[in-house]
Amino acid sequence: MAKSSSLHQQATQFEMQPVLQLLNSGRLAEAEAAAKKLVARYPNTFILYNILGIAQDGLSKYSDAVNSYTKALALQPDTPDLHFNLGIALANIQKYDEAAKHYQRAIALNPHFFEAYANLGIVLQKQGLLEDAVEHYRTALGIHEDARGHFNLGTALRDQGKLDEAIVHFRRAINMFPNYADAHNYLGECLRDQGNMEDAIKSYLDTLQLNPDHAGANYNMGEFLYLAGRFDEAVGHFERSKLDDWQERALYCTYKAQHFDEFKAKLDEIVRTHKKHDAPFLATLSTHYATNFGTEDPYNFCKNGFDFVYQNSIKELAEPDSQFLKELLHDIDNTAIEVRAQGMIINGKQSAGNLFKRPEASFRKLGELVKQEFINYRNKFAGADCELIKSFPKELEFTSSWYVRLRRGGFVDRHIHEVGWISGAVYLVLPKEKQDPSEGCFEYGLHGDNYPQKHDHFPVGLATPKVGDIVLFPSSLFHRTIPFNSNEERICIAFDLKPEGDIFRHSNY
Repeated sequence: MAKSSSLHQQATQFEMQPVLQLLNSGRLAEAEAAAKKLVARYPNTFILYNILGIAQDGLSKYSDAVNSYTKALALQPDTPDLHFNLGIALANIQKYDEAAKHYQRAIALNPHFFEAYANLGIVLQKQGLLEDAVEHYRTALGIHEDARGHFNLGTALRDQGKLDEAIVHFRRAINMFPNYADAHNYLGECLRDQGNMEDAIKSYLDTLQLNPDHAGANYNMGEFLYLAGRFDEAVGHFERSKLDDWQERALYCTYKAQHFDEFKAKLDEIVRTHKKHDAPFLATLSTHYATNFGTEDPYNFCKNGFDFVYQNSIKELAEPDSQFLKELLHDIDNTAIEVRAQGMIINGKQSAGNLFKRPEASFRKLGELVKQEFINYRNKFAGADCELIKSFPKELEFTSSWYVRLRRGGFVDRHIHEVGWISGAVYLVLPKEKQDPSEGCFEYGLHGDNYPQKHDHFPVGLATPKVGDIVLFPSSLFHRTIPFNSNEERICIAFDLKPEGDIFRHSNY
């Protein structure tokens, strides 16, 4: 009977003190084990479940933490900190809608809970709700101004293409916390997007001075160095970054430096050790080498990329006097979207930010229509024996989307989208007065970017889009716009889809 009645008692502060000491000293596994023992004895002590959840969260046992915080809330439902902690754990398992509800509940219980406003901004940003995210970041900063708040606001503004304002907030974060390495690096990325490479490099170097192993800054320095033709230096930075497609970038530098034996040895090792051939950039390199040297292409991301080029008409855009087309062109003309500096574009410009994540209804609607075309693409090529289709993204999220406006003599030089999986474009305005039928058309192929060539026998294909058409293709294919000479405009909206979804960095509270 004594044991049974203890189930209704609360653990005393004296009994909880050792668990708290373990938690505060960072001995999380021991804290978890000790908390579990006390919970078994005192299942009605809500703070024990909270302690248990904090330990599990720190151990990356996010689902267990969700369970612990939920039990704590069952005992103490009006505790803002518990709702906040549960929101963090839910966000860590990507249950963003549920996380948002608990952050909102924490705010309702404590209207000055600036950390809850900030974290609500983060989950909204992850869901592409940038306007709402910005609003909550600003509210958090209005309650309490701190470096992390300015950093998070800067990331959302950058996603909106508001580079000047994003730069202001990254600089405020740095002024408040000079050792904020992520803020220095993001500041550099915004400056790079504006074409200010000198200050961008300074920001990357400032980041690396604070943290020589900073993944983003090493990656960005590697990118700058390979664009400058300093390939051997770039390799070291990519290898230190271990970020995203670092291995492909390092291999690219080896190939561009014409270290062909080293390139082949590294490629063979990747083919041997990687179970899935799921890196489009590696596919580009492998196919180019195989074509260059007349060997078999061992990398089966998409060996015959020409077979997977897809063209279709979006009826809402292609119909005569399309109102939707007019709305898109109006928003492109009149919305305050900054321009991103882009060296591959001649006589034209490219928008900054992620167009499909902007609040304008026309861009949102086009994003949904493009997602349907991706589904059609997957269905068309279902069953193909290549990783492009086998590992086709289940979640249709755009890593990037932007418009390109070209004027007379304009073109986009041959390039690939290194961070894509499937790339594409929707065509809104095309030149009509052509001296040659190919002017303004979309060309794709196996060679570009001044890759080293042993011969000129690299095949190309041509797509001749009409207004309202969409063209989708493997991101491993080189592509370009053929120049046009008429005094007209060419406007398209381009995008990338990737299995991992859109990636951005933020500071959680």
